[in-house]
Amino acid sequence: MPSTPLMRVVHLFAGMLLGAAGVPAHADETCQSPYMAKIVGQEDFVYVWTLGVPGLGDEQDKLVTVDVNPASPKYGRVVHQISVPGRNEAHHAGFTDDRRYLWAGGLDNSRIFIFDMFTDPAAPRLHKTLGDFSSSSGGIAGPHTFYALPGRMLITGLSNAQDRHGRTGMVEYNNAGEYVASYWMPTEENLGGATKAGRFADGYGYDVRALPRRNVMVTSSFTGWNNYMMNLGRLMADKEAMARFGNTAVVWNLHTRQPKTVLDVPGAPLEIRCAWGSYNNYCFTTTALTSKIWLIYEDRKGQWRGKAVADIGDPKKTPLPVDISISADDALLWVNTWNDGMTHVFDVKDPYGPMEIYTEKIGAQVNMLSESWDGRRIYFTSSLLANWDKTGAPKGEDLQFFKAYTWDGKKLTHRFTVDFFGEKLGRPHQMNLGAYSLYAQRRPADSLAVLR
Repeated sequence: MPSTPLMRVVHLFAGMLLGAAGVPAHADETCQSPYMAKIVGQEDFVYVWTLGVPGLGDEQDKLVTVDVNPASPKYGRVVHQISVPGRNEAHHAGFTDDRRYLWAGGLDNSRIFIFDMFTDPAAPRLHKTLGDFSSSSGGIAGPHTFYALPGRMLITGLSNAQDRHGRTGMVEYNNAGEYVASYWMPTEENLGGATKAGRFADGYGYDVRALPRRNVMVTSSFTGWNNYMMNLGRLMADKEAMARFGNTAVVWNLHTRQPKTVLDVPGAPLEIRCAWGSYNNYCFTTTALTSKIWLIYEDRKGQWRGKAVADIGDPKKTPLPVDISISADDALLWVNTWNDGMTHVFDVKDPYGPMEIYTEKIGAQVNMLSESWDGRRIYFTSSLLANWDKTGAPKGEDLQFFKAYTWDGKKLTHRFTVDFFGEKLGRPHQMNLGAYSLYAQRRPADSLAVLR
């Protein structure tokens, strides 16, 4: 696509932000927003947003801090936990661009909890609770992805407060927690200026990622409250409910937040991970119901398209791909399949022809994964949704866990496991990495008390 003055400005602006954030880094996660400050060196902590379980511990949702620095005497242990009121269907969480605060949401009641991570990275504290997500946004519900933009937090919804199905949108706040704007997903009735490239324009939402130098955001689609809060067995037996899953990905103008193109990606596309390379104009997603890797890419004419490029496991057995992670060099794509507890590694140096090169059984089920920027450390958690999680595990297979591994380019090596049920913590879901070094670089010299 020919370079325009606007795109040159976008490219320069993004490059300045990335440079200021400390890229290239040696740690951090490859799935984070390019606008975020990056961790340089070994991460110290993984923060796990955790669902409360009736009869287990205090039964409340909580943020659990695990020490993951091998040089620490507390390596492999839970060093802090902070509970929030109620069981809110804790799901995803994300840092602000300056990384001082972590926003975490509940899919059931749309409450948002903002944690102060800056004062003491080893012991986060609850800073603010937002209860206005649905009322302020005009009816968007189920806050899912928390994606940092400059001075802003962009939050995708999964549902709405009217019929609780999948029609939804995105909500923008400033970093102070004040509502800014809502952006509804395009539908057949209201495309919002977008071009419909295929059969569908369902208005469903799930994840969001950005390619700043292309002035592009990409969103995916899942299902609404009525489905994700239903028992999984009941859901799969309900033909009408199973028809209410998303089949689209939407390409947006990043700066105006306007939808540009609605692409067909049938089968409930979940996480989106965009390439990091300067000339790699594409993102990956996977479809939960059809077990495929999809490529969302810009063609030589500057048009965005979607294409199924690989199968994941045996689609007939419904492995249910969930979280994915792209390596910092765009060479590997990690894919977790929840139903069989497997992680899969694909060689994606040719993004149009992924090749599976490695698999490993992680547990009875597995959901989220976080990959360090240098590709040497991989972390896994197990919980998907409270009403979908398995209730038991075969002998020798862990059910609800946080696991740490190292990766040498050929195989995973297990380092430690935290049994979240055994320690009465709950169901571990979203992970975010933290480090003392990040805040040491940004704090006044007289306030470095958190350093060891």
